[in-house]
Parts: sequence; structure tokens; C-alpha cells
Amino acid sequence: MENPVSPVNPVIVAIDGPSGTGKSSTSRAVAAKLGLSYLDTGAQYRAITWWMLSNGVDVNDPDAVADAVDKPVIISGTDPGNAAISVDGVDAAGPIRTAAVTAAVSAVSAVPEVRSRMVAYQREVAGAALTGIVVEGRDIGTTVLPSATVKIFLTASAEARAARRSSELNGAQSVADTQAALIRRDAADSGRKTSPLAKADDAIEVDTTELTLQQVIERVVALVEEKRAIR
Repeated sequence: MENPVSPVNPVIVAIDGPSGTGKSSTSRAVAAKLGLSYLDTGAQYRAITWWMLSNGVDVNDPDAVADAVDKPVIISGTDPGNAAISVDGVDAAGPIRTAAVTAAVSAVSAVPEVRSRMVAYQREVAGAALTGIVVEGRDIGTTVLPSATVKIFLTASAEARAARRSSELNGAQSVADTQAALIRRDAADSGRKTSPLAKADDAIEVDTTELTLQQVIERVVALVEEKRAIR
């Protein structure tokens, strides 16, 4: 690891933004470079969605989702090199990335009881990270960790995001279809009543449309180190 953060000066980095902006790759790399823990909150919402689907819960029925929200045991790893996640002791890193989970996660994550449970857990994990942590999601800087040391909001054009996500899917979905799905997801996440996707007033926006992943990583690392220098 490079540029380790002193344990007496922990730093919390909140990285928010919609899908396809390079959020996960950036967050993991920044955490590794700075010697920080890492938490993918989106994976947690996917995990609880996967559990709901696997256990016959109607994900389109908010009351049914709320009634079941406390049943699964979800544990997130914080190693940026191996961001494991388990549900009831079962490795869920692969299953949570299926198309079925992707299609249902917005509905499940919009249920207030789900967000309440996940936010409490996310704050617990962040608080236990002695040297600091990079937390990525959609409401980290606004809701989960509003006092984060550094808040970053990644953006990119819809076209660039769709091209990236389609590439990640190995061409299983056309760029046009991927773009339409991303726009629907944005609308659902931005429009939900509880903890919507939003840029915090004090977040620094980084448009990744024309940047390589390495350039984005370097930009975010520089912002974190600049903030640490004036603390």
C-alpha cells in the first residue's frame, strides 16, 4: 500500500454517484493507495435484494420487504483487494450481480426500513475503521456519513456510462438498452423519498467522462491528501 494514513488521523472518504461513473474501481483503488478500509454499500443493498428474491419475498411489496428486513445476516468485508460479502454465512459476491438482482434492487432499497437497517450497519463499519475508510454509494455524503472528511460525487455522460457498463456485461446487453436501464435506475434512485441519490452541498464533483480510470484515481487521491494537509 502507498501513502498510509496515520491511525491518529483517520480519514473518511465518501464517494457517491450513479452507476457507470467508475465509482467502485475508483473507490477500491483510492482505499488501497491510502491504506484505508473500503465499503461498497451498493453491494449490501444487492445482498438484501438477493436474499429477498431467494426467499420468495415479493420485492414489489414494500410491506413484505419491511417485514423481512431483519432476517438475513449480511456481513461486508472491508479489504479493498477482496471486498467480500456474505449473506447468512454464504458467499454472495457473485449471486448479487445477476440481472434479476439488478432489476429489483431499486425497489428494495427504496423501502425505508431497508435503508434504516443498512445505514446503521454502514455507520458501524465506518466507525470501526481505525485508520479510515472509503465508502461508496449513492447517499454517503448526504445521509450515511454527512461529516465525512472528503466528499466526492462522480458523474459522467449517459453515453459514457452506458458504454462502460455494457463492456462490463461483455456485450450481453446493447449500449442503447444499457443506457435506457441506467436512466431508469437514476430516476428511481433520485426520486425515492428516503435517502435519494444526490450530491451533497459540500461534495466535490468529478466528471469522469473524458478521464481514464487512473486519472480519476489520481484526482481523488490528490483531493484526499489536500484535505488531510489542512486538517
